Amino acid sequence: MTSVLYDVPGPKARRNSRIASIVGALVILAGAAWGVSTLARQGLFNADRWDIFSQAVVWQFLVQGIGATLSAAALAAVIAAVLAFGVALLRMSDVTWIRVPATVVLEFLRGMPVVLMMFFILLVFGSSAFVAVVAGLALYNAAIFAEILRAGIQSLPKGQREAGLAIGLTSFKTRVLVELPQAVRRMLPSLVAQLVVLLKDTSLGYIVTYEELLRKVNILSDFYGAKYLFSVFFVGAALYILINLTVSRIAIWIERRGSKKAAGGVAAATTSVRPTAESTTL
Repeated sequence: MTSVLYDVPGPKARRNSRIASIVGALVILAGAAWGVSTLARQGLFNADRWDIFSQAVVWQFLVQGIGATLSAAALAAVIAAVLAFGVALLRMSDVTWIRVPATVVLEFLRGMPVVLMMFFILLVFGSSAFVAVVAGLALYNAAIFAEILRAGIQSLPKGQREAGLAIGLTSFKTRVLVELPQAVRRMLPSLVAQLVVLLKDTSLGYIVTYEELLRKVNILSDFYGAKYLFSVFFVGAALYILINLTVSRIAIWIERRGSKKAAGGVAAATTSVRPTAESTTL
């Protein structure tokens, strides 16, 4: 049996793949066990290195950092999404004098480091650290989102656009009403991946003195000393991973919920009933 893209593996190939997966898992577990044992021999898991987390003020400090991280990421994501829709439409315009400048701006934003944009906004416009972080993240990720949406639109069958034009929609309305919704759903995994990158990039706000989670962690390590350096940064990394996993799971839930709604939108056909003699008699 063959598939469209590849030959379906046979019993021997499946057995080899299963063996390779087991061996790979064992290697990863062995490496993790070695790392944990090495850290344990250095005393990094001793109770006296973790006792500061029994203090409510430490967790309150970290929660403030999480709030600053999420607020900056959420606002930047909303602004980036709005800008991305506009930039993607301009980038795919049929008019040359609209498409070319949009392409130049998009490539400029994609090529600029996020930190430089944050510094530029902070120093030139004299904005606050929060505004600099949000603006830098929004501009950069708007360009990335726009390219993802453009790729999603170009991956759609040409019949989608032709159908929209055939029913009397303009080129712009076809893009917005027919192609963009399908592109968003098709490219949702890539959009979620970039959203996680955006969330992690809030840590760059540390450089422009924005007190997000990483800066709060660094302040705690400076305050309590090198003894707690590993434990504080370990907890900070765990919080970042937890936040990113939560965002990913929420996006997957939204995607599945939308797919179920789309699949359930067709009404079921009514069952035909054979007329009986009694129902046909007057």
